[in-house]
Amino acid sequence: MRFNAKARLDASRTQDVGGSGGGTGGGGFPIPIGKAGGGIGGLIVAVIIYLVVSNLGGGDAGGALSDSAFADSSVGLSGQAFDYATCKTGEDANNSDECALVAVENSLTDYWKNQAQVADVFQPERAIRVFHGSVSTGGCGNATTDVGPFYCSADQTIYLDTAFYDTIFKQLGGTATPFVRAYVIAHEYGHHIQDLLGTMSKVKTQQGKKSDSVRLELQADCYAGMWAHDAETTPDAEGNALIEDVTADDIAQGITAAKEVGDDYIQQRSGGAVNPDQWTHGSSAERQHWFATGMQANDDISACDTFSARSLD
Repeated sequence: MRFNAKARLDASRTQDVGGSGGGTGGGGFPIPIGKAGGGIGGLIVAVIIYLVVSNLGGGDAGGALSDSAFADSSVGLSGQAFDYATCKTGEDANNSDECALVAVENSLTDYWKNQAQVADVFQPERAIRVFHGSVSTGGCGNATTDVGPFYCSADQTIYLDTAFYDTIFKQLGGTATPFVRAYVIAHEYGHHIQDLLGTMSKVKTQQGKKSDSVRLELQADCYAGMWAHDAETTPDAEGNALIEDVTADDIAQGITAAKEVGDDYIQQRSGGAVNPDQWTHGSSAERQHWFATGMQANDDISACDTFSARSLD
């Protein structure tokens, strides 16, 4: 995946909020699906515990914070000090993971604001906040790396830990290519669209093969597929496409990534039996299917209606 070198970037919604540099200790899962709105990584907790790769743990739920609470900006996605305001052009995005994150966010915003079925309610997410180790959210409690990337509906913010791609995702057998990174953000942005459309209020059941939680996650995958199909043709404010090269290999990598965050795949990686009664995100086959469904949706958001679908695979 390549970006239009001359395209201008808007980094105003991408922020480095620092963090503890490690887990907060304690127990519990701080981001329940009904409160946070979903995330690609919540189910990863089980495999992390099994592999005993770190002492990460979720903190207790906390309250909303003012913007001043996010003043400790110190670490970019590559683990070095980074100022997202330096991301100015698509060429910057081609040269750094941090600026690529800005470019993908811009492309997602451009795509969804132009969708007729969303236009009446659309507004960009408040921010993508990159943290390191742990973070306090604006209404969804405290979170650590073990939660994985997630969307908090209380502050309409996507949270992404710097360690996710290089540690946790690799432990699941994944490869964090540029398009795979984009897929992860597109999935979380899909939760933002669900928030705007009121879909999250439909989530009543939290576990099981046909649970509302699974349907929510598969729909976010479908929305990610919708964007992926049109990423090369989505115009920015100046009428230019920000992303200029999405290859068949990129799409294949995205579908593979969907497989690697399937509930059944993670249960197998953890050494246990596949138990659909514990699923919260859907199987590998289901996640791949709904990402592909989005790719074929022709901008029709109703094609992603997982809540009405009798079969999810």
